[in-house]
Amino acid sequence: MGAPLTVIDLFSGVGGLSYGFANHPRFSIIAANEILPKMAKAYSLNHPSVKMYVDDVVNFSFDRVYADLGESAKQVDIIVGGPPCQAYSTVGKRWADDPRAQLFLEYHRILKEFQPKLFVFENVKGMLSMQGGELFKGVVALFESLGYRVQYTVLNAADYGAPQIRERIILVGTQQGKEFSYPEPTHYNPQQLQKSEGKLPYLTLGEAIGDLPLIGAGSESFAYASEPQNEFQRRMRRRAPEKLMDHNSPNNNANLVKIMQLLPDGGTPLDLPEELRPTSGYKNTYSRLWWDKPSTTITRNLSTPSSSRCIHPKAPRPLTTREGARLQCFPDEYQFYGSRSDRNLQIGNAVPTCLSVALAQAVERYFSTS
Repeated sequence: MGAPLTVIDLFSGVGGLSYGFANHPRFSIIAANEILPKMAKAYSLNHPSVKMYVDDVVNFSFDRVYADLGESAKQVDIIVGGPPCQAYSTVGKRWADDPRAQLFLEYHRILKEFQPKLFVFENVKGMLSMQGGELFKGVVALFESLGYRVQYTVLNAADYGAPQIRERIILVGTQQGKEFSYPEPTHYNPQQLQKSEGKLPYLTLGEAIGDLPLIGAGSESFAYASEPQNEFQRRMRRRAPEKLMDHNSPNNNANLVKIMQLLPDGGTPLDLPEELRPTSGYKNTYSRLWWDKPSTTITRNLSTPSSSRCIHPKAPRPLTTREGARLQCFPDEYQFYGSRSDRNLQIGNAVPTCLSVALAQAVERYFSTS
């Protein structure tokens, strides 16, 4: 398989991008950086052997890591990570002078200090159109100035087995001049293709969460509704604790529950009687997901029906934290930390682990054939 490859994860969040590398025998994650303490705590609960730096990334440096980890800091092969996406998201205000929009400069500084053989920079698709595309061109040029061959593409997590449509820019830089090959999709969209040879149809929300109990608003359950019904559910439950975690729903007010009860599968406020339609909000607010389709992109506001399309297809409530974790491909033993809103933030901001597994495999192939 080759010599072990060391990895550092920047802007690590709860560890979605780390997941694929942590679960591949070729890689060893030695350090991670995350500014939010509860995010960092959740990361460490799941990756206890990784040295976590709970601090602003401006304070993360080679000298600091070398002082803590010694010679292993001199042998960093790979750096992965993506700055917070809110400044680039088409859902947000997209302010170029948002301090978060400048964090790629810190990523550049850290690359310059550690000089990894390869790096993976991920972010939302909206980054491509910021400032008419000039911002992203500047990011690419900055990384190229360090001598890296830079490639980028947009990958959809649904193409790699996630039960969710979630597109991300994946920018890869390599030092060795050899072209990096992105992972081949394993799934296809049956609404666009009748059949795709050797690939599986997109995983639907129902297939992802159908073994979880169908609880109501203000309810909680600690037991599964059935045995696993498909390979995805089996994988999510492979090392699951006996007690189902994080499967609880907020106790929404009666008027909101009534609105959610009346929504059809995939419905929006336009499907409601006019007197019940919300008077404010965006296009996808108070909208129900589809049972027989992948989820739309979930957000940090997972349990807030007025902020995104997150209403359960069969119950008058938003998704539970565990259902959201399933849509991000986090296995059921994966731990989150803090309040419900803290945990939903940790899930909504993450890279789906199905995508990180595919990327880790592609990175391993790159080094195996270099």
